[in-house]
Amino acid sequence: MTGNSSTSLIQALQTIVGAKFTLTDEAKKQPYTKGFRFGSGEALAVVRPATLYQIWQVLEACVAADVAVIMQAANTGLTGGSTPDGNDYDRPLVIISTMRISDIQLINNAEQIVGLAGSTLFGLEDILKPHGREPHSVIGSSCIGASIVGGICNNSGGALVQRGPAYTELAIYAQIDQQGKLMLVNNLGIDLGNNPQQILTNLQQQNYADKDIGTPSLRASDNEYHERVRDIDADTPSRFNNDGRRLYEASGSAGKLAVFAVRIDTYPIPARQQVFYVGTNDDKVLAKIRRDILGSFKNLPVSGEYLHRDCYDAAKKYGKDTFIVIDKLGSKYIPAMFAMKRSVDRIAGNFKFLPSKMSDRIMQYMSCLFPNHLPKRMDEYRDQYQHHWIIEMSGEGVDEAREYFDAFFKENEGNYFECTQKEGEQAILHRFVAGGAIGRYQAMKAKELGALMTIDVAFPRNEKDWFETLPPEIDDLIAVKIYYGHLFCHVMHQNYIMKKGVDAKAVKKQILATFDARGAEYPAEHNVGHEYFAKDTLKSFYKKLDPTNSFNPGIGKTTKCKHWAEPEA
Repeated sequence: MTGNSSTSLIQALQTIVGAKFTLTDEAKKQPYTKGFRFGSGEALAVVRPATLYQIWQVLEACVAADVAVIMQAANTGLTGGSTPDGNDYDRPLVIISTMRISDIQLINNAEQIVGLAGSTLFGLEDILKPHGREPHSVIGSSCIGASIVGGICNNSGGALVQRGPAYTELAIYAQIDQQGKLMLVNNLGIDLGNNPQQILTNLQQQNYADKDIGTPSLRASDNEYHERVRDIDADTPSRFNNDGRRLYEASGSAGKLAVFAVRIDTYPIPARQQVFYVGTNDDKVLAKIRRDILGSFKNLPVSGEYLHRDCYDAAKKYGKDTFIVIDKLGSKYIPAMFAMKRSVDRIAGNFKFLPSKMSDRIMQYMSCLFPNHLPKRMDEYRDQYQHHWIIEMSGEGVDEAREYFDAFFKENEGNYFECTQKEGEQAILHRFVAGGAIGRYQAMKAKELGALMTIDVAFPRNEKDWFETLPPEIDDLIAVKIYYGHLFCHVMHQNYIMKKGVDAKAVKKQILATFDARGAEYPAEHNVGHEYFAKDTLKSFYKKLDPTNSFNPGIGKTTKCKHWAEPEA
């Protein structure tokens, strides 16, 4: 692309969205070109439209200029899937940030919603609460401001046992066909008009009536998952990102379409809930509980969050500030906190004498000023047991679980207690701050420890030896292992910090080989991003959605070249 062509495109983008929202300065682009945890690269411009139709106009300009496009919402992904990856693309890139378009529309008595391109899980939770309903995910990704559309596009998992991956077959999106023509596809099941301007404007302004809302047979959630997760003797995982059964248009598209909005189901908030805190020193005890509950309980759990003692300790020390903010102020402050962190790190990066990840260091030192934040009974279980499982039941399942645990622990090692409401909230919150704690751990000990390496893996439903025991030749290369996950779904998040000088990529390859031998799938719920190879099923899906490879090229370590051409050696 020549300098004149670049200038012409930037001028066109400025005409569409305004100069203020067409970012070309490197410092201003950085929050969009650098991943939340992983990955970075160059972009010709970052565009921040205010309307759905502006997105369409920006796409038209980009297609005409023959540049590639990355659609980006909250940029909270953990595998770098919504940012550029390096600078070896065959065309310039334009990033379209959708976060100014955050409207959520309630339909069908709030039993469904339409989430526009930049709408967030936190915003959805907030808007549904007065209606006694909740979204697919209620903590975790929602706490860092993750988007609804991003969750759908990545088949994100979530902690809730009955709901499976984020999924819908009802969406409106732009697609580029084999001939390079931009098309608008409206599969929302809502009559909005006949041309892009009319359709997208009517949608954004919610200019439609109940009679325009159809009741298509297509799914707005993975409404079969509760049966799938109960199949404890199946030799395949219950959910994972390469699963062809849940790749459908926007769902699992990973940015290979430009998604304007999705229509998804919501869920009633249970009237009665109880958190049970389970501790044991025998991982086989938890394997038995899992099979008993999934195989014989009348009522499925709401959630079941596992963490190892080492994870408990890391989250307690290095996730303390995030815990305190959410516990005392509420999760709505977390997106602002992460924005502040990015600003501090960007400014600090201009001064060579300051250490990297300055914001983490400041927040870690500040957290030391606060007293112990965890309930006494949890800390006592930490001292007694290495395996911790936070199981939440609802409705009649509360009594079912209480009766089961009373009988079970008379004959098996370990114990449990019923949390008070506050203990339950804090136990679940402690588990979810673990996700960010590992990065803080590595940042604070960067001089003495090596690289950080994370894996989310889905084990077969019939796997009984779920807790990892690495061969000595691999284990000896690792300084820190942090394990947590969604144990009922057999989805584990396994985090490793290497010893100084160890090649993390080589170790990861060795660990993934052990997963392959066990019939596991990875990634389980964070999608391939730029860290994992897209397997054949996923790669074929991407090619079908985006035959010219114009949207998010290179995702899943695929080629970055137009029309999926392989780069020259």
